[in-house]
Amino acid sequence: MDYYEHDLALVHARGYGRHADNCAPGILELLSPVRGGLVLELGCGSGALTRHLLAAGHTVVATDASPAMLELAREELGGGVDLRPLTLPDDPLPAADAIVSVGHVISYLPDSAAIDRALARMAEALRPGGVLAIDICDLEWGQARAGAENLGRVGPDWAVITEFSTPAPDRFVRDITTFVPDGAGAWRRGHERHENVLVDTSLIPALLSRHGVQARVGSSFGSEQLPPGLRTVIGVRS
Repeated sequence: MDYYEHDLALVHARGYGRHADNCAPGILELLSPVRGGLVLELGCGSGALTRHLLAAGHTVVATDASPAMLELAREELGGGVDLRPLTLPDDPLPAADAIVSVGHVISYLPDSAAIDRALARMAEALRPGGVLAIDICDLEWGQARAGAENLGRVGPDWAVITEFSTPAPDRFVRDITTFVPDGAGAWRRGHERHENVLVDTSLIPALLSRHGVQARVGSSFGSEQLPPGLRTVIGVRS
């Protein structure tokens, strides 16, 4: 399933960058021990976190599975940034001194087995002393939003309506309808169905330990307040 095609990518870039902004200070602090190394960003989107990493002086390879998101990132960040298409869990990851990701990127994978493979790939791609800092949806994510009412948001040149459902304890679904100008004086309507896989995050440290990364699951990267059910996984390769 393709996520974040042109219209939703545009809406996301213009209206949903606050999460990355909030997480950036904590992530940058975690990356202090690997300053000067290579940071691999997974699911960079339009570059909301990438710009903080670059401003802090890090060398970054920013990746995403969505061509539309990568195109927006090029427009936002300029042509000198190393942007690459990459789809988890099976695309090869370059060796890195840190791997970071916000926006519960790996929760978009098709099932828990794919999430486990992605986590193992990340651990194996880290160089000794490398830092892992990602977020992921716990089972609590669905529990906290069971029966959530539909949500609408508008911007100067976009609107979005999101319908929520939890068809299973380990699934959280958003049916997203977007409205953007069509260039001819009318509004173009689009739709995407996003399914997130929810996992028992307490099991992740043991999985990563088998691949050489000592990790902990938490509720923030630093001092920011994350939504209920969103967990951080922070670790170091021994």
